[in-house]
Amino acid sequence: MENKPIARTFRLLSQLMELHEVNPFKIKSIANAAFKIDKLPFPIAGKSVAEMEKIDGIGKSTAAKVAELLETGTMTELQELLAATPDGIVEMLGIKGIGPKKIATIWHDLKIENIGELYYACNENRLIEAKGFGLKTQEEIRKVIEYRMASNGKFLYAQVEPDAERLIQLLKDTLPGALIEFGGEYRRRCEIITELIIVVGSRDKDILEETLMTQDIIKNIKPNHDHLEGELESGLIVDLICCAKVDFHMTLFNNTGTDKHVETVLARTTTIVDIPEHEQMIYQKAGLQYMPPELREDDRFIDLAHHNKLPELITIYDLKGTLHNHSTWSDGVNTLEQMALYCRDEMKLEYLGICDHSKSAFYAKGMSIESVLQQHEEIDHLNKKLTGFHIFKGIESDILNDGSLDYPDEILQRFDFIVASVHSNLKMSEEKATARLIKAIENPYTTMLGHPTGRLLLSRTGYAIDYKKVIDACAANDVAIEINANPLRLDLDWRWQQYALEQGVWLSINPDAHRNEGFHDMKYGVFAGRKGGLSKDRCVNALTLNEITRFFKDKKPKK
Repeated sequence: MENKPIARTFRLLSQLMELHEVNPFKIKSIANAAFKIDKLPFPIAGKSVAEMEKIDGIGKSTAAKVAELLETGTMTELQELLAATPDGIVEMLGIKGIGPKKIATIWHDLKIENIGELYYACNENRLIEAKGFGLKTQEEIRKVIEYRMASNGKFLYAQVEPDAERLIQLLKDTLPGALIEFGGEYRRRCEIITELIIVVGSRDKDILEETLMTQDIIKNIKPNHDHLEGELESGLIVDLICCAKVDFHMTLFNNTGTDKHVETVLARTTTIVDIPEHEQMIYQKAGLQYMPPELREDDRFIDLAHHNKLPELITIYDLKGTLHNHSTWSDGVNTLEQMALYCRDEMKLEYLGICDHSKSAFYAKGMSIESVLQQHEEIDHLNKKLTGFHIFKGIESDILNDGSLDYPDEILQRFDFIVASVHSNLKMSEEKATARLIKAIENPYTTMLGHPTGRLLLSRTGYAIDYKKVIDACAANDVAIEINANPLRLDLDWRWQQYALEQGVWLSINPDAHRNEGFHDMKYGVFAGRKGGLSKDRCVNALTLNEITRFFKDKKPKK
């Protein structure tokens, strides 16, 4: 074993010791040994224990640990500390800008155990509430995590969007007469983007290349036949496909859907699709209803298109209100009144459903029963004060380990609606996790199941559940399912939305907003809903104020 991996191992040991508050003198000794070993001009592995002890900064105790590491590949003390530390916390130790003391605060005070949860907490503005953290530190941590997430070549749609829109506008300004459109994953509104494809209907490829060479938006530009390839500053691969205008629509079709989708459609064509004037013509020749880009994943909607029964997909303009949002009553940034006015005046919505965290979510300033009663008084006051707008009394009630909600029935019945969500103990078996959710769904006060799997895209897989059993339980108990529109979640996954709709389950596009800007995340929920085949007539918050008032009233159990 070379000096550097030995030094890294000792560095990790010193970090874990600091994390677990071992004797500070011992921590300093191990950290110093890590530094010394890394800088040695000779390999320490070739020395005897006696020789190691004579090296400046090593000593008897450290020499014994080095010998143990060289002989066994590890150290007993290291293994004991690793066993007492969640894997996500160990991974967190590798993030620049936060040392073991801050990680201990994140772990013990905020109950965050992995990088995905930490990133989500940064976006929720929760880190600044912890001791030793400020807005600047939170922003630096968020940027470091984003860089780590980008290093594997995968990006959240929302991360890609600003640069993608800037790039396509540059292309349109450069070639005003060209036909230009996104293709691939971005056009299909996929939640994860691995490549940005843009189809350009123009023969002015040289002009385009010259212009891009003078801009800083695409790096490492390389021509490849009819393609211009490069990458964004973030590292996302970009592929500009240039073609003649007459070939544009066929090229766009071929480079939008998945391979299976394109093959399936073309296999159904009875005549040659030569130079289509628009994509609709391709589907017509295949005997299919036109399929929006979001539905071009494999062949799952082909049969509906064949029978002219594709749903009229929901749009952002169909949404009349926003449900599942957090104010300063728990871990939100804006007050109730600020959120209501923003929704009414900026978002042009009819209602706001406030769902601050319930009492079990102590890490997010969950609301005590007294706070709930006080908040309801404020809501009553605001509803009298605000014209043309209504605030619904909701709560995001934690689903406890046994599936129960964390308020007694006499408090639950005071809410207009209840979003039941899991936030703790995410490592249950599929069987136990499914039973836990079903019990919460069967609670007569549960209106909606929040972020069903608890996933955080690119950072935390959702807990395993039997989707069909959970969705069937929602159908049997008249419980809606949330499409959590936060671009880190987008949960319920679009791949299960069609099954839910087929069972008669209502879906709700909820931003889970913790500040006013978060309401705009509903756009990403709409994208996910469109991929799942959601139409406005099965979306809870596409109901008008009068309709949703009846919806909530009909769902509530009678006193």
